[in-house]
Amino acid sequence: MSNFADLGLPEKILTALNAIHFNTPTPIQQQSIPVALQGHDILGSAQTGTGKTAAFAIPMIVHLLENPLSCALVLLPTRELAQQVISAARSMLEKDSEIVSALLIGGDSMFKQLQQLKRNPRLIVGTPGRINDHLLHRSLVLNKTDFLVLDETDRMLDMGFGIQLEQIAKFLPAKRQTLMFSATLPANIISLSRKYLTNPVRIAIGSTTAAADNIRQEIVKTNDAQKYGELMKQLKERDGSVLIFVKTKFGAERLAAKLNKENQSADAIHGDLRQSRREKVIAGFRQRKFRVLVATDIAARGLDIPHIESVINYDLPQCPEDYIHRIGRTARAGAAGTAVNLLTPKDASRWKEIYKLMNPTAREKVLLADENAPIDATPLSHKPKNPFKPYAPDKKAKSRIKFNKNARDFGCGKKLQKQNDNHKGFRSRKAA
Repeated sequence: MSNFADLGLPEKILTALNAIHFNTPTPIQQQSIPVALQGHDILGSAQTGTGKTAAFAIPMIVHLLENPLSCALVLLPTRELAQQVISAARSMLEKDSEIVSALLIGGDSMFKQLQQLKRNPRLIVGTPGRINDHLLHRSLVLNKTDFLVLDETDRMLDMGFGIQLEQIAKFLPAKRQTLMFSATLPANIISLSRKYLTNPVRIAIGSTTAAADNIRQEIVKTNDAQKYGELMKQLKERDGSVLIFVKTKFGAERLAAKLNKENQSADAIHGDLRQSRREKVIAGFRQRKFRVLVATDIAARGLDIPHIESVINYDLPQCPEDYIHRIGRTARAGAAGTAVNLLTPKDASRWKEIYKLMNPTAREKVLLADENAPIDATPLSHKPKNPFKPYAPDKKAKSRIKFNKNARDFGCGKKLQKQNDNHKGFRSRKAA
């Protein structure tokens, strides 16, 4: 299919898509949109940056256009992702469209959201926590919501939204169409799909455990003392916008402040920032008001900024799957990008887990392609273009350890032990 007209979309939405220069559907859109238009539930997966948002937003809007009494609900794990989804959905609606939308996210003004709900929106996008708040206060009614989208579902479960999803489901009509999308499909997602989906069509594009081919991955072996200096070297050698991932909120603020002192224009984003501040930081980065954004994993998903040329993992993620999402912030929509990993000896075990995830064994490929885990493992059958090895500890370090263990053979160990024994004896006599 070379264009959206081949998908059987109504003229209204084709006009809106042409206005925003949506001309050629991506593979996930080609497979998902026709299935969704037929009314089927979908369990979909694809690499990040492949167009999943439009894959569910387009059939959702068609459903609302063809069913004037219907409503739709889209649930997402983070505020930033929710904002991007509602922005994308609104851009696909005609300017004079009667479909009113509302954004319900945590950290935002409750009064402003209540004003939106008074307009009787038919398209609601939000995070599970705030949606639940409105349901408990009876400011939100979902009895006509017969189209449900769960996006980045694995992340919602990782963030502890499983119970809240179950609470929301109680307010939804039993007869509805549900689309569940995720960049990864672990076992808990397959289990959850049985609760929310009815005879779903499983759609998998590429491997959910592999990075996009246009991302060049690099590793830099360093140590804690030289790590910051290596980061500065990387920033000076590279052009364009850079996204740096760190482990903690405090670390993000501290590193951004340190970079600014080095004349590297930077800002930080993390979970403790107010919503208004988050929006200001992302808007500034999008408009290139500063070059470097230092972030925690809050930015690993939902940050769609095309001009990010490099992602630097200053700290490795706690969860191996988050590595794929982190580096997926670059090389968006077919562009090229680079992912740099600064590895210290203490990162060895974590890096091996990431490497194992992205380079499964032959047996693991079979399991991934099994019916219970609908992942197309075809791209994994060949050797990666840019293979990289897990971090190996310095061989000299082993020699140093061996030397320290054998130090007593050179006499110093026995002498030191005798001094310690005498010292202990002096202390015991003094105590007596």
